Amino acid sequence: MKNSKTFDLVLTALFLGIMILMSLVPFLGFIPIGPLNATILHVPVIIGSIILGPRLGAFLGFSMGLMSVYNATTRPNPLSFVFSPFINVIGTNHGDWKALIVAIIPRILIGVVPFFVYKYGRRLLKNRADSVALFIAGISGGLTNTLLVMNLIYFLFQNSYATYVSQSGKSHDFLYGAILTVIFTQGIPEAIVAGVVTAAVCSILLRLTKKNRTEMY
Repeated sequence: MKNSKTFDLVLTALFLGIMILMSLVPFLGFIPIGPLNATILHVPVIIGSIILGPRLGAFLGFSMGLMSVYNATTRPNPLSFVFSPFINVIGTNHGDWKALIVAIIPRILIGVVPFFVYKYGRRLLKNRADSVALFIAGISGGLTNTLLVMNLIYFLFQNSYATYVSQSGKSHDFLYGAILTVIFTQGIPEAIVAGVVTAAVCSILLRLTKKNRTEMY
């Protein structure tokens, strides 16, 4: 048991180190695409959730949230105010603490949702299609990120986001349409990539760690 806990902590540190490296290297963890950043930083969180469980997965997700705040603060773009309370909200001279909700809460859930999707996916498939369960779990983590982040932006920063949309030459009526555009053009590809990488990496890691899947799941 002690050796297992030590190994989990070592693996957590490894995932965290990978995430820090990805977040610090430009165009790696956070990829500027228009006013928002695409990301693959959620992939280590998803993998960590499945391999290490929801508690350590949530910790990795929380760490991703802090990295998102740091990135938005140090490399700001027009919509960085939705991820950092230190960036002035459009039309004001101050930031908003609600940015921490957008940046952190969805990322914590990235570290929780895939574990349970994989757990119950394996049961549903009766362990006959483990790679399929891993793929679906990876997609669930990617969609958790995009759907929660974009909808929280809509509900918590609706007026400011509408102002940005208007500055871009679009009407306020197009506001949720802009949200849906990001979800379909950015979120779905991110989720598919997460699913493919999760299935490939986790299938190897689950064998290498020699964990008793019956006990874990």
